[in-house]
Amino acid sequence: MTEIVPFKALRYDPEHVRLDDVTTQPYDKITPEMQSRYYDLSPHNLVRIILGRAGETDREGFNVYSRAAEYLHDWRAAGILGQDAVPSIYYYCQTFTVPGTRDVVERRGFIALARLHDYADGVVFRHEQTLAKPRADRLNLLRHTRAHFGQIFMLYRDPEAHVEGLLATDADPDMAVLDEFEVLHRVWRVSDPAAISAVQQFMRDRQLLIADGHHRYETALAYRNECRASGNHGPHAPHEFVMTTCIPMESRGLVILPTHRIVHSLENFDREQFLESARRFFDFDRIDLRSESRSATTLLHEAGEKGTAFVAITRQGPFLLKARKRAISEALATLPPGQRELDVVQLHKVLLEKVLGISEEAVRNQQNVKYERDAFEAISQVRQGANVAFLMNPAHIEQVSEIAFSGEVLPQKSTDFYPKLLSGLAIYALD
Repeated sequence: MTEIVPFKALRYDPEHVRLDDVTTQPYDKITPEMQSRYYDLSPHNLVRIILGRAGETDREGFNVYSRAAEYLHDWRAAGILGQDAVPSIYYYCQTFTVPGTRDVVERRGFIALARLHDYADGVVFRHEQTLAKPRADRLNLLRHTRAHFGQIFMLYRDPEAHVEGLLATDADPDMAVLDEFEVLHRVWRVSDPAAISAVQQFMRDRQLLIADGHHRYETALAYRNECRASGNHGPHAPHEFVMTTCIPMESRGLVILPTHRIVHSLENFDREQFLESARRFFDFDRIDLRSESRSATTLLHEAGEKGTAFVAITRQGPFLLKARKRAISEALATLPPGQRELDVVQLHKVLLEKVLGISEEAVRNQQNVKYERDAFEAISQVRQGANVAFLMNPAHIEQVSEIAFSGEVLPQKSTDFYPKLLSGLAIYALD
């Protein structure tokens, strides 16, 4: 059973700061350049807490985590962050242009607390594996600050947009931010007990699928277990919950972008040998961009409507790869049927492992594979010396949900939900 709970969010006080100057992208999307820009925007920018700069004199007891706790304490004491007076949920709308198109869409959901569940409970489902290092980093931050600064991006089924009907309003938003990607984020605080109760009742029978935030969710689970082990077993204790943004799977604004793969540092890579080996599983068409009016990504999208397809970028030019269904099915016979149909699985299990000989462990450790969301940057990497790049089509939410709800997981970087949820709109403080 999904338990949704209103909370008294910590929020930036607009009398003290401009919201545009203090909110950030999620911690794992912040590049060093973005970190520097956030630092320059405001002394109260959230980056100082969620991804602070390390110092040369850092040591046990004085480091990015201890400084994060000090910032949170000081900002609360100074009124930079204030706590809402009554428990609320927060209606959250993002308006944006879909990358690569002129389509302007909205993604609508709500921010609230959700009771933490182990995956085995069959309430919350994942679709990706996590890595130990990011989990340890986020756990240290949570231990020191006892607060959640970004929401877990959760999906649920609501084909009739029932929750939106309960929360939508014509009133001016309580918060509005235009981020660096020209995404408009608007938030309305909802404290009406009847509306909150109706949302809770509807969500009770929903299952939740983590779209983004797997590391932070598993961090919250680990911290919950630590607190329980220390003797705090109360079912309504603050550590039993995590801050989420829940969005319907049916939303037109639910956009998944592809994450392309760049293969590098293969000492014995030979293009002709690669093509010959790959022909067991794929048909090849050389792409001549000089005479072809459509781009490689357009050709890839068109081919993907009929089956699995990739564009392989080599130093001698691009090739369109179209899967031979029977050969692929035989090569992946040990996998569940839903997995066999996924582009990312065919890429990893066939092209990377069987054709190029890159082990699953090497992929997991990113020894020979890098990930890039920008197709032009992936092409540039090959020109700069990478062995080959594979341009991909995005996964479909139906594929992701089918696999996740069956208890399976996808390879790393299988999905890129766009846009990200802004950090700093609401903070869940456990104290």
